[in-house]
Amino acid sequence: MPNTNRQMTMVAFLQAQNCSNLPGSWRHPASMSDFLTPDYYQRIARILEDGKFHMAFFDDRLAMPDIYADDFRNTVAHGVRAVKLDPLTIVMMMAAATKRIGLGATYSTTYYEPYHVARLFATADLMTRGRVAWNIVTSLNNSEALNFGHSEHLEHDLRYDRADEFMEVVMGHWGAWDDDALIVDKESGAFAKPDGVRRLDHQGKYFKSRGPFTVPRSPQGHPVLLQAGQSGRGRSFAARWGEAVFVIYPNLENGKKQYREFRAAVAAKGRDPDSVKILPACYAIPAESADMAAEKKAVIEATARPIDGLTLLSEVLNWDLGSKPYDEPLTDDELAGLSWHGFRDRVITLSGKKNPSVRDFVEVSGRGTIHEHHAFVGTPKQVADQMEEWFHGGACDGFVMAATHIPGAYEDFVRLVVPELQRRGVFHKDYPGSTLRDIMGLKRPSAAECRAAGLPKGA
Repeated sequence: MPNTNRQMTMVAFLQAQNCSNLPGSWRHPASMSDFLTPDYYQRIARILEDGKFHMAFFDDRLAMPDIYADDFRNTVAHGVRAVKLDPLTIVMMMAAATKRIGLGATYSTTYYEPYHVARLFATADLMTRGRVAWNIVTSLNNSEALNFGHSEHLEHDLRYDRADEFMEVVMGHWGAWDDDALIVDKESGAFAKPDGVRRLDHQGKYFKSRGPFTVPRSPQGHPVLLQAGQSGRGRSFAARWGEAVFVIYPNLENGKKQYREFRAAVAAKGRDPDSVKILPACYAIPAESADMAAEKKAVIEATARPIDGLTLLSEVLNWDLGSKPYDEPLTDDELAGLSWHGFRDRVITLSGKKNPSVRDFVEVSGRGTIHEHHAFVGTPKQVADQMEEWFHGGACDGFVMAATHIPGAYEDFVRLVVPELQRRGVFHKDYPGSTLRDIMGLKRPSAAECRAAGLPKGA
């Protein structure tokens, strides 16, 4: 029997760029175009906070898409995610315009250093009074490697091996200060307890980091950890570290299966599956009538261009799709060399082909179109019915909602669907606490727990 007391976790999927997750969104007649200003992002933040979204987080890449046809000019000409700003800077601008909503940013374990990321996010968490999340990625392609002085991107499983040690260092630093280490007594002259701060002295395969860390703990202990690993090695990483896990389901039945499998993977790591939120990506297109919703969907679909999908697929697969005849199957060696294994495996499964073609990748993935993620379309009641079916049907703990255009997609959802979900008791009416962990129902980790999590496997 479903737990009728459960409530959905709602996360907005944002990009610090010229478009939303949907690359053609900038072409939408109702999209705002002031994406180089703080007003654009603060406007979105206020809308989402009014709608009681738990969190908004920013996806990111560290390079302009330039792998398709080995050129960036198509990307620039067509605006295929050509502009990419630093997400954490924008998070702080949004934090200044809000009080309760959680805010997350993507940072790579492959191209940054653990101490830097630990200090950056710990500081941001203090400056937002405990509202920050870190979306952990290992990055995707050679274009990113070349921007950071490397000749090519690390192999898939090796990236996650490195990322595991990266997280051990970060967690060790985040556990350096005890919660009661600060004294700040002017009269006695005692600032902090020397025994309440520890040096890390990490020396591993990939990193050396001494410490002691210079940022005391925040009201929520440390930032909430997001992750999106769905491949074998990526899923193992997500099961070990993720507190909110971003997934992509092609349909409800597949979602139920993946939900069960991932919860089992979390349990196999010695963690409580109920302590992890599993959140599939989706779009929502609500309107006052079903006909109006269908008309909205048609306008959104008309914004897509063929170049969008080819450009973005080449980016995430780290392979130039323009180098292969459209209907010729990829060889075993070509498939093995693709960067994103989870994405590759999904196309193989859904196409039913051991060696899919470029056409299969384009058509099955729906990359660059609204069909990439599941879309809930209809009246507020119809959209809420569909979301409840997924939520109570054993597929998820909530949703990561991408925007078909900015800010209208979120305005429509907040205005039309949120009140219906609240009326049904499956979505909260107000924020239950002040930190992101309070809001999401996640436990606050102690300093000792951070230090234990930072120990290498088997230590």
